[in-house]
Amino acid sequence: MSFANKTIILTGASAGIGRSLALFLAQQGANLVLAARNQAALEETVAACTNQPGTAIAIPTDVTQPEACQHLIEKAIAAFGQIDSLINNAGISMLSRFDEITDLSIFEQVMQVNYLGAVYCTHYALPYLKASRGLVVAISSLCGKTAVPTRTGYVASKHAMQGFFDTLRIELRGTGVDVLVVSPGFVATDIRQRALGANGQPLGRSPRDESKGNMPVDECVRQIVWAMEHRKREHLMTLKGKVTPWVKLIAPGCVDRIAAYTTRRTTSAQK
Repeated sequence: MSFANKTIILTGASAGIGRSLALFLAQQGANLVLAARNQAALEETVAACTNQPGTAIAIPTDVTQPEACQHLIEKAIAAFGQIDSLINNAGISMLSRFDEITDLSIFEQVMQVNYLGAVYCTHYALPYLKASRGLVVAISSLCGKTAVPTRTGYVASKHAMQGFFDTLRIELRGTGVDVLVVSPGFVATDIRQRALGANGQPLGRSPRDESKGNMPVDECVRQIVWAMEHRKREHLMTLKGKVTPWVKLIAPGCVDRIAAYTTRRTTSAQK
């Protein structure tokens, strides 16, 4: 799959993985329709794509609103006449034990952005993706494969995302549309600093040592692009991410103990 002159919609393009992915795709000559809620940051991403072989436009979008997602798709068609790929990358995290949460709206917020936002965008883009025999990409997480303490809402949203796109892939057999689910682990972005805490407000700091054990964002983008080029059905990043689902089938209790131990160690190191 070549990206030159292909129209690609990318949500969550204002920061982190989305911003780096936009820059890479612009260098490959893609026509980019970039979406995010933060208009100023989104415009900065578009500016960074200037003078590249590709073209980028900004469409400020709140993916939790179906009408906004429909507007995003309509703007893409108006600008470029087709849609070849939709990358559902918009996401938000949360970090808190469930029994310490004081604002239950966290669960609704996380589910709306991570899961329903992807559903809405895919729904409105699908007729055009069928016409182009295109590619739907879901940027999920290894949290969509296994449980991680202090992330109940986030894990639930990624499990929902995984289930939705796995089912959609089967429904789209024979249409020419492929569905790719990408599952990164810890990536060197600021998503954990922006994660919602027990009171529903952004934490402002990560509970883990971000200088250790994170995949560089450029490596994450490289793997996403590779999986898109090969139109893979799924791509799990890191050896641990690939092994864990198999261990979970054989010794689920062991996976639970490892997850609990890792979380306790991370929390203790931050105190």
